[in-house]
Amino acid sequence: MTRLGYQVPNFTYPGVGSDGLFEAVAAQAVEAEESGFDTVLVMDHFYQLPMLGAPDNAMIECYTLLAALSQRTSRVRLSALVTGNTYRHPSLLAKTVTALDVVSGGRAQLGIGAGWFELEHDSLGFEFGTFTERFEKLEEALRIVIPMLRGERPSLEGTWYSVHEAINSPAPVGRIPVMIGGGGEKKTLRMVAQYADESNIICAPDEIPRKLAALDEHCERLGRDRSEITVTYQTSAVIAPTKEQAQAELDAAVAAIPELAARAGGVILGSPDEVRPIYERILASGVDGVTVNLPANGHVPGRVALLGETLAPVVNRS
Repeated sequence: MTRLGYQVPNFTYPGVGSDGLFEAVAAQAVEAEESGFDTVLVMDHFYQLPMLGAPDNAMIECYTLLAALSQRTSRVRLSALVTGNTYRHPSLLAKTVTALDVVSGGRAQLGIGAGWFELEHDSLGFEFGTFTERFEKLEEALRIVIPMLRGERPSLEGTWYSVHEAINSPAPVGRIPVMIGGGGEKKTLRMVAQYADESNIICAPDEIPRKLAALDEHCERLGRDRSEITVTYQTSAVIAPTKEQAQAELDAAVAAIPELAARAGGVILGSPDEVRPIYERILASGVDGVTVNLPANGHVPGRVALLGETLAPVVNRS
């Protein structure tokens, strides 16, 4: 399960074209593994998100990238943060995640959510639907994907999906953990309690206790052992040897990708000694771990390693 995850949030780097892009991403994954991260995660999108760049900024298909990264790493788990359920039929998703597990030697993790980026759906022809419909689809998908990952042959005649004795062979190498992303207290956290091994939440830090209390309540009502579920908290950071360097790298990134300005106020920025206590406070709020991205300077050699070396001791003693 994830306790310290490194997420790659963008693929637009100064002076890097398509021919060098994979190597720039792989270098981050290797630094993450060597510096103490236990999971490497990438976004499952086809257009860049509004707060990270323009729609036509580079975005590599998630599962192809994860499979390639599995060949450059040996220990870290590999996951989407998170798979958009609306992009694939659940039986195809089960086969895809299982293939990742096989080629990685048992390191796949399924991160999944209901989907939310309407522009991407409309432009590329994926049905978006209503908020309620997307969550109905997600729950039906979980009733197909999870049994397929566990060696069962599910059948379902649902409102949105149908399968009949769905076979998943070869089987995963090991047990593939399931993470559900999102902090919705009524729908999302209920599904976490019912189906998942892990929850990844995005919210203001002072909202974390309320999210955890909602998850506790769902677990109690459903008869789920709350201790079976790991909760991670999603964050963005800009770290460098000094705060001045970190600020300069953020400023340079915003100059190159103006959309990042909207995200700048929410990043955890500074030197290791300034970043570390902020994460200590986050972990003290009750979460089991954190996922972190470096939207401004993850591509700078050594920055992912600096982040891992700073946070791994904090997470491991929490």
